[in-house]
Amino acid sequence: MDKKAKIFVAGHKGMVGSAIVRNLNNRGFANVIVRNRQELDLGNFQQTQIFFQKEKPDYVFLCAAKVGGIYANNTFPADFIYHNLSIQNNIIELCYQNNVQRLLFLGSSCIYPKQCPQPIKEEYLLTGSLEPTNSAYALAKIAGVEMCRSYNVQHGTQYLAAMPTNLYGLNDNYDFNNSHVLPALIRKIHEAKTNQIGEVEIWGTGTPKREFLFSDDLAEACVFLMNLDDDKFQHLLTNQYYPLVNIGSGEDLSIKELAETIAYGLDYRGNFFFNSSKPDGTMKKLLDVSLINQLGWQHSTSLENGIVLTYEDFLKIETR
Repeated sequence: MDKKAKIFVAGHKGMVGSAIVRNLNNRGFANVIVRNRQELDLGNFQQTQIFFQKEKPDYVFLCAAKVGGIYANNTFPADFIYHNLSIQNNIIELCYQNNVQRLLFLGSSCIYPKQCPQPIKEEYLLTGSLEPTNSAYALAKIAGVEMCRSYNVQHGTQYLAAMPTNLYGLNDNYDFNNSHVLPALIRKIHEAKTNQIGEVEIWGTGTPKREFLFSDDLAEACVFLMNLDDDKFQHLLTNQYYPLVNIGSGEDLSIKELAETIAYGLDYRGNFFFNSSKPDGTMKKLLDVSLINQLGWQHSTSLENGIVLTYEDFLKIETR
C-alpha cells in the first residue's frame, strides 16, 4: 500500500478497527478514512453507496461487525446474523462497484466446525457442524468468506478473509453480558479485588482451552497481509478453495489457567467458583497459523504482557 493511498477502516471505533488505525498512523499512512455510526450506517446500502462513490477508497479493512460473547450470541441470534450480513453485503458489493484494489474481511475462528481437528487449518472450513451457541454469527462470517471467493472468481477482485482467534486488548468491551471471556474476567476480578470479595464466579467448568491474541498484534498482521507483494497476495487468494488465512498466537490454555493468569496480573488473591450449569462452548479451539507464519508474520505480545496493557486501558475507561 502506498503511504498516500486512501484506506477505509470500517468499524474504527471497535477494538480491532482502532488497533488497525493506530498501526496505520504509526506507519505514516496519511490518508486513513473513518466514519462513526452517526455519520454512516454501514447496514444502509444507500448511505454506504454514497460514501464509496464520494471517497473512492483504494483499500478497505472490513472490521465493522456486531460482536459478543456466549450470552449475547445465544440470546440475540437474529440480531447477529441480520446486522453482520447487512454490513458485509453492502461493503463487499460496493468495493467491487468502486474498484477497491484490495479488501481484507475480518471474521472469527468460530466459523470452523465445533468438533474440528486441532490445530485448525484453513481447509477445515465447512467440514462439520458449528457450535450452536454462536452459529448465527458464524454463518454470517462464513457467508462473507464465500462472498470474497465468489467476487474474486467472477470479477477478478482481490478480496482476502482473515480469521483471528479470540481477541483482547485496548478499547475492548467489558460488559458482563456482552463481552468475551478475557475482558469479562478482567472486570470480574477487578471488582472482586476492589470490593474485597474472596471468590469469583466463572461460567462453565474451566476446562475448555482457548487461544488469545492481543489486538495490536492482530492489527500488525492485517497491515502485513495488505502490504504483501502481488505474487504472495495472489497466492493466498488461489492456493486453496477459500481466500482464507488464520491469525493467532498458536498457543492455548484452559479457562481456569486464563483466570489464574489474569488474577496474577491484577494481584488478586481470591478463589474461583466454576459454575458448571453454564455453557462451556467448544472444548478446544486452536488455530493452525503456519500459513501466515511462513509468510513472515508472528505474534509478539505475550499473554501476560497483553493482560497488563489491557488492564491499564480498562482502568482508564473506568475512570472516564
